[in-house]
Order: sequence, then C-alpha cells, then structure tokens
Amino acid sequence: MAEDGDADALREAMKKVAVELKRADIPFALAGGYAAFARGGPESDHDVDFYLRQEDVQAAENALDKGGLRVEYPPEDWLVKVYDGEAMVDLIHSPTDLKVTTELLERADELQVDSVEMPVLSATDLMLSKLLALDEHYCDFASLFPVVRALREQIDWPRLGRETSHNPYAQAFLSLIAELGLTGQ
Repeated sequence: MAEDGDADALREAMKKVAVELKRADIPFALAGGYAAFARGGPESDHDVDFYLRQEDVQAAENALDKGGLRVEYPPEDWLVKVYDGEAMVDLIHSPTDLKVTTELLERADELQVDSVEMPVLSATDLMLSKLLALDEHYCDFASLFPVVRALREQIDWPRLGRETSHNPYAQAFLSLIAELGLTGQ
C-alpha cells in the first residue's frame, strides 16, 4: 500500500489531470485501481489510469502540458505517461484486448472522486479490462479478489462472462469466484 504522502500525491495528480481534461472537453474515464477505489474498492498504490480514445491523445497531451504537467512517452505504444511531480498518471488508449471507444466512455458514471466530479468506468467495464489483461505472463488472481468483493453488486456478471469467453484465464477466474460465491448471484 502507498504511504500517506504517496497516496495524497496520486490523488492530487488524479484530480489535476481530470480537471484539465474536463476543461479541454476531452472525453475520458478514470480506470484501473482508482476507478475501483471510486466505486468502493481498495485504494491504488502505484499510479492513476485514465482511458481516452486514441484520436484524443494529442489534444490531451497538449492540455496537460499547458496545465503544468510533464508528459513522457514510454516505449509502449498504447499509453502516454503524465507526471505531477513524482506522481504518475497513465493515459491509456489501447488497453489489452479492449478498445477505448465512445461507447465505453459513455457507459462511465459521473462520480465524486476525492472532491472532483469525473467519469469513472462502469464496474463491469473495469472488471472486463482487468480480466482481459490476464494471460500466461500475468495471471494474478489475488489482486482481483478485493475488487470483486467490493464491486460485486455493481457488475453485470452475464455480460462479463460473454465478453471474456475467448480468454481462458478470465474464464478460470470467473469460475473460481462463482464457486466461492463471490459473484453476488
């Protein structure tokens, strides 16, 4: 878990990025660990993730640079990193096996997150993104349990099953949590 100063810095960076993206009229949604946190899950201790469409990345970079945030380009071509001091925010346009579309962003809910209203991925889309990231190189079920426990009543379980049917790792996790009675069904 992040130390208090790190958690505070991450939350401040999250708020700054959200406010700048809203000011620039760029569609986005809070994703990853902080989306789970906004919906009642555990707080992230690593970074903040925002989803945005690929066609909006350049405009987001410009808006955030103007807002005093540092933009960096990692070797991965599916995200851009933004820093507020040492606090890192990922702007993700192509998460694993999931395309960020207008429809995905429109399913986000406007929530108050640490005093700033912002769009937050639906619980189903959040779990979908986490499950589609599972593969033979990354298959950490333990990190998913706290999120499932916190969000289970918010998740459309049949849709999640349909949209992960091609991923055996996701299906194995869904079978396990169903067997454990964690799906709320």
